Amino acid sequence: MADVEVAGGKYIISALEQAIEGGVSLVQLRAKKLKTHEFFELSLKARESTKKKSIPLIINDRIDIALSCKADGVHLGQEDLPVSYARKILGEKKLIGVSVNTENEAEEAEKRGADYLGVGPIYFTQTKKDIKPPLGLEGLREIRKRVRIPILAIGGINAENAREIIEAGADGIAVVSAILATENTIKATRELAQAIRQKGND
Repeated sequence: MADVEVAGGKYIISALEQAIEGGVSLVQLRAKKLKTHEFFELSLKARESTKKKSIPLIINDRIDIALSCKADGVHLGQEDLPVSYARKILGEKKLIGVSVNTENEAEEAEKRGADYLGVGPIYFTQTKKDIKPPLGLEGLREIRKRVRIPILAIGGINAENAREIIEAGADGIAVVSAILATENTIKATRELAQAIRQKGND
């Protein structure tokens, strides 16, 4: 997840490109504090960088920005526009992800047409201020039992615990600090990718 507040607006595109080089397979651009025109300009640069490597670009919260920069989809929180209405605006070809923290939220998001879920936080994280209770692996497993669509786990994930999260039912992981807050973005991304792949190699 490319978070401007974590990476710094000046360096976010560079960090994003390094993460792609390291093996990131999807980019979610988040910029809570940027003005609309600033977020739009940043999204255009992100779209250019991701398109070169055929990496999907997801815009956090802002459907207008997603449409304007021709992103591949949008990620919505529980307080954002409902999935069913977002689908009417975006169309069937765009991806829509929804952040969930409970089994009921997960089932409702799938029912309303979400393409994937951002499930978390799995562990404690300082990235978000409005943090909800960590789910832990057991909470992740319970949500996995309830839905069929892909799950991206988020919250306190790093190379040391990424494997156990995949084994608990997540289809992938979404990280911020584990990549953006490191000195070597490429190396950190590769270590995470390797940790995930280990499941299939054992």
